[in-house]
Amino acid sequence: MAAQNNAPLPDGLEIGGYRIVKKIASGGFSIVYLAYDGDGNAVAIKEYLPSALALRPPGELAPVIPKANLPIFRIGLKCFFEEGRALARIVHPNVVRVLNFFRANDTVYMVMAYESGHSLQEYAARLVAKGSRAGEPFIRQVFNGVCAGLREVHANKLLHLDLKPANIYLRTDGSPMLLDFGAARQTIQTDAPTLAPMYTPGFAAPELYAKGSALGPWTDIYSIGASMFACMAGAPPQPADQRRAADTMDQQLAQLDGAYTPGLVAMVKACLALDPLARPQSVFAVQKALQAGLSAAPSAAGEPQDPVAEAPATGWRGFVERIGFGRGRA
Repeated sequence: MAAQNNAPLPDGLEIGGYRIVKKIASGGFSIVYLAYDGDGNAVAIKEYLPSALALRPPGELAPVIPKANLPIFRIGLKCFFEEGRALARIVHPNVVRVLNFFRANDTVYMVMAYESGHSLQEYAARLVAKGSRAGEPFIRQVFNGVCAGLREVHANKLLHLDLKPANIYLRTDGSPMLLDFGAARQTIQTDAPTLAPMYTPGFAAPELYAKGSALGPWTDIYSIGASMFACMAGAPPQPADQRRAADTMDQQLAQLDGAYTPGLVAMVKACLALDPLARPQSVFAVQKALQAGLSAAPSAAGEPQDPVAEAPATGWRGFVERIGFGRGRA
C-alpha cells in the first residue's frame, strides 16, 4: 500500500458541520479523522486524497493536483462520492453506517458512525498466537452475517471489492459489520494502471488482476472464500496470480480435513475457484450453505467460549484503522 504523504487537516478545524479532533489513520488512498458533530457525537470522517495523484502541503486545506493527474483524480473522486451516496442509503446491521458525505477543499468526505469492537483479523491473529484456530460454529455464524450484509450491498448495485478479515469488524456483541469498500480504489486502478495495485493479494479474485475483466458478485464471493480460509488456516490463501502458474490450494485445503466438516471445506473450495462460473452463483447460495450446517458444526480445539468478548474492544483506533489502512496493498 502506498504511503500517505499529504499533510492532514489541522486539529480543531470546522468542516461540513463537524469539528476535526485529530487524524486517526492514513493510507495511500485517504485519511481518516476523529471528529464530533454539532451534537457532540463522535464520528469517523474519511477524506478522499490519493497520495499518488495529489499533494497537500502543510498549512493548506486543498490539495495540489498536477494537470496530468487531474482526470484520474476526478474520476476517483466521482466514484468515491457516488459510493458514499449509495452506502448512505443502506441501513443494515451488517454494513457500516454512512451518515453523511460532503464536498470541501476540492475533495470529498464520507462521515461514518462509530462502533466499538475489533476486526476479525485481530481475532484470528490472536488465536494463531495461541496455537488455535476459529471454530466452525463461529465461522458459520460470522460469515452468515457477512453474507447478509453483502446481499444488501449487491441489492443496491454495489460491490465491495476489498472483502477480507481486516474489513470485517466484530462488534462487542459478536455481530459482524462490513467496512472499507474498494470500488473507488478499483476505479482509479483501472483508469491508471501505472499506479500501485489497490487490492490485497490472497483475498483478491483473479479477475481483479486483469484489466477489463468483468467484475460482479462472483468477485466478492471469491473474497468470502478467501476470508473463511484465512480464519480456518490461520493464513491467507495463495494469491490468485500465483495460482495460475502453480496452484497449491488443493493441498492447503486438504490440511483442513478433520478440523472442519467436509461441507464447509467444499464450500470454501468452491468460492475460491479461479473460474468465476465455477463459484457459487450468488451470496444467497453461500449463506444458505452456512446456515444449513450451523447446528451440526464441530468446534475447533481451543476455541474460547465467547471469542468476541474474550478481548476488550479496541475503541476508536480499532475501528478507524480498519477503514482503509494497514492491509497489504489495499
